[in-house]
Amino acid sequence: MESLKQVETIAAVLPIENIDTDQIIPAEYLKITTKEGLGQHVFSNWRYDSEGGLEQGFVLNCRPTNSAKVLIAGDNFGCGSSREHAPWALTDFGIKVVISSSIADIFRNNAVKNGLLPIVVDSNTHQELLQSNGERIKVDIVQQSIHVNGMIYQFKLEPFTRYCFLNGLDQLDFLFKHEQQISDFESRQECFL
Repeated sequence: MESLKQVETIAAVLPIENIDTDQIIPAEYLKITTKEGLGQHVFSNWRYDSEGGLEQGFVLNCRPTNSAKVLIAGDNFGCGSSREHAPWALTDFGIKVVISSSIADIFRNNAVKNGLLPIVVDSNTHQELLQSNGERIKVDIVQQSIHVNGMIYQFKLEPFTRYCFLNGLDQLDFLFKHEQQISDFESRQECFL
């Protein structure tokens, strides 16, 4: 996982509530066991017409939002099943941050494990951010702030999540970083068995 301190990009707004993981990545793509290439299928039922052509009105198909790294989504993003393919598809497409007023727990955990930063903001901030489609946005993980349209909005990250993103570590990397201390602890515990 690469370290992530700031993301500066164009914001893409998808104001639909209750976007579930099947809408993010439909079930027919769950047989894929690699992350590469999943991005072409993200939101495929919305991005493509019945003949496989791009739906011109969909936000991730339009310029300049088709190159967005920040997705501002409606309430209750990532609900539904626990498919890890959903954050895989979003990150392979190029999305680095998802912002919503609520993000489903299982999706949030899968996102963090796979280098996709889920940010939850209060409902007033969310309503203002939903007006930012196509605007320049900066998400600062160090300062835990969102800069857009001359405004600065604060958000809170769980300290371990923030530490991992700032240092480019996933949960396993974090454990391996402390492998010697874990071994030392375990060897001390064997004396008591």
